[in-house]
Amino acid sequence: MLRAAGVELRIGPRLLLEETTFTLNAGDKMGLVGRNGAGKTTLLKALAGETQLAKGDITVSGSLGYLPQDPRSVELNQYTFERVLSGRGLSDLKRELALATQKMSSQDQYTSEVGTKLYGELEHRFSALGGYSAEAEAEAICLSVGIPSRLLDAPLGNLSGGQRRRVELARILFSNATTLLLDEPTNHLDADSIQWLKGFLRSHKGELIVISHDVDLLRDVVNRVSYLDANTSKLELYQMGYDTYIKARAQNEDRSKKERERTESEVLRLNRQADKMRGSSSKRARKAKVLDARSSKLESSLQQVKVKDKVARMRFPDPLHCGKTPLQGTFLSKTYGSLEVFMGIDLAIDRGSKVVVLGLNGAGKTTLLKVLAGVESPDTGEVMLGHGALVGYYAQEHETLNHEETVYSYLRWKAPASMQDKELRSLLGSFLFTSDMMMQKIGTLSGGEKTRLALAALVTTGANVLLLDEPTNNLDPISRAQVLGALKGYKGAVVLVTHDPGAVRALDPERVLLLPEGDEDFMNEQYYDIISLS
Repeated sequence: MLRAAGVELRIGPRLLLEETTFTLNAGDKMGLVGRNGAGKTTLLKALAGETQLAKGDITVSGSLGYLPQDPRSVELNQYTFERVLSGRGLSDLKRELALATQKMSSQDQYTSEVGTKLYGELEHRFSALGGYSAEAEAEAICLSVGIPSRLLDAPLGNLSGGQRRRVELARILFSNATTLLLDEPTNHLDADSIQWLKGFLRSHKGELIVISHDVDLLRDVVNRVSYLDANTSKLELYQMGYDTYIKARAQNEDRSKKERERTESEVLRLNRQADKMRGSSSKRARKAKVLDARSSKLESSLQQVKVKDKVARMRFPDPLHCGKTPLQGTFLSKTYGSLEVFMGIDLAIDRGSKVVVLGLNGAGKTTLLKVLAGVESPDTGEVMLGHGALVGYYAQEHETLNHEETVYSYLRWKAPASMQDKELRSLLGSFLFTSDMMMQKIGTLSGGEKTRLALAALVTTGANVLLLDEPTNNLDPISRAQVLGALKGYKGAVVLVTHDPGAVRALDPERVLLLPEGDEDFMNEQYYDIISLS
């Protein structure tokens, strides 16, 4: 069971959630929805005990597994499979068993006897947790979420950000936690893995709270919905599935709007009647005061109709002029330890061209963009910028953002010195950052807010080559549509990595680059069929 009692959330002076109480019991699967920046991620962190409450208490019966939206800091020398097994504490037990085995083989009789006794105790605990059959279960989960067997013995430091997040998802699912709190679990998963995850979550017998912009997952998995309203800071609870919730919320908003219209009409009638009575006599003046009082009471009791969620007015400006081929790469190769990511990649990005990079998970798509952006160095080959080239890089894990900086100071640093303070604030406002939020630390932003900030920073540069790595992750449907609209109208060159077929159609690329081989082809309809699988 999970119970939140009188919970209130704030970031500085900003109220995210007014006092709220709710309970989840075994089998309850809640979808937590609301626009980007409403506070969904902060609420999930609070339920996981990872951020402080302004008020209230949270009680969790049983074990808890929490998948954050941003990747956790982990020991990069730890091996992939060891990290997954740590979900049940099996990795530590295996190390202790290995040490006990060494003691058992000691020439010293006392040490050997101690080792034998210790080994028996550890093996009993290991068996109680599932033992070697649990290892097979863990490996099956890894494969199901898109972690190939060849990566199980690789250090986490050799994996991409997306691969490490899949490892964290596998660890949480393997943990057998009673309560699961999952923030955007489908990020970096291909279509087959998402389908498998739906089945896993449907069969989960404990409690589940999931934040996801994958409507199909919400539709297939959740049996109740909580809507966090960014305008009122209220959590609206619906004891129903996602499709029924959509209909019920639309009906509630329509009913609320009609009630307000009727009340406003009555207020107008009372005000007109009171105006007719003013000043003609003391008796009529007293009646006017009574009518004014009734009118004021009605106005104060008006139920606030939900205003439409604001939408960021995202637009990429015309790029700065550049030469015919602003970006080239010759014989680019990258390896991590013994893991060969890609070898001998040649590419040329012409002015205004649109290229989508395709490949299976782990094929090196993110790594290639980092190399082209100068974030990482190639092991072989060279990246060359043409005349007037200015590259803008959007990182899917937001690793280019300094979490200790404020929203405003980060954009001030990224923007040209010629951009005035008023222009900067206006730009941030167009991306839905209020005055209070401009002074907020980046580390406290939601994934969607970080996406908007990173895109706002790109807007300031006038870049003529954009390297975009999963730019629609963490965005609600309205914001996603805005990003895709801005992408469609951009006149510079774009190299795009995405699992989102809609993003590719909006870009309308001429070419596709296939990794890890590095083959190029003209874009055609057959590639759209494999984008979500890549």
